[in-house]
Amino acid sequence: MLFPRSMSLLRHASLLSAAIAFSFGTAHAQFSTSTGTTNPTAFTPAESSSNSLQLVSDNGESVSLAAPSALAAAGRGAGQYDASGKPGLFNHLTFEAGAGFNAPVGNDTPYITWGGNFTVGGGYRFSRRLSALLEFQFIDDKLPGAFIAAGGGQGGNAHIFSITGSPVFDLFPKASNSVYLTGGGGYYHKSTNFTVQVCCDFFGYPVNVTSNSFSSDQGGVNFGLGYTHRIGGVYGDGTMKFFAEARYLYIHTPPITQTNGLGTTELIPVTFGVRW
Repeated sequence: MLFPRSMSLLRHASLLSAAIAFSFGTAHAQFSTSTGTTNPTAFTPAESSSNSLQLVSDNGESVSLAAPSALAAAGRGAGQYDASGKPGLFNHLTFEAGAGFNAPVGNDTPYITWGGNFTVGGGYRFSRRLSALLEFQFIDDKLPGAFIAAGGGQGGNAHIFSITGSPVFDLFPKASNSVYLTGGGGYYHKSTNFTVQVCCDFFGYPVNVTSNSFSSDQGGVNFGLGYTHRIGGVYGDGTMKFFAEARYLYIHTPPITQTNGLGTTELIPVTFGVRW
């Protein structure tokens, strides 16, 4: 009498065990599939010939990353420009323009007096502290009255043209107000000119014409000290600066015993301008 009931219970237990085993197997298969899909290091066959890496996120969306070769190429291209978008070389170029006056010193004071100067230059900025400039300078000085009279003129001037190389060493490159050292040398052309007045121009006024002139070409050197004040930039990183400087200038002009010579020329040019 108990045997049929025992068989019925055994059959129900077997069916329940089979259902539990089937459910567990299904859940395990789903977990394995999900884990394989979200593996961030898994590559698809198409990735071997593509420039990007395809990843699948947890929500099933595809995410593309640039391949290392593409990133390296982009890095090489970006290195040619700075944060402002300007070419890197441009940021190393520097320019200046200024004007001022000159004071004579030394043994040539009987042959030259005060005047003015104009300077322009450009060069390369090696760092915020050190630059090298190629400068053109024009100096226009008057001649002393006694020297003009001895030369038989009514007026006169001394003109000096120069092309020189001048390194600039900034002592406090990060400060808004700084001091710098400069100096250099190069080619100098000096002409001494005596003028007389003649009559007349188109409007009937007397004009000055050159009655006598002599010149020489030689080398010279200069060195001095300057002050700068930064006038560009928003966060103190601008490169435009106002400068004021004074230099000692020595030109090896011929001695007075030689033709076209008045002895060495010594001046103190004082110049104000901007450098950027």
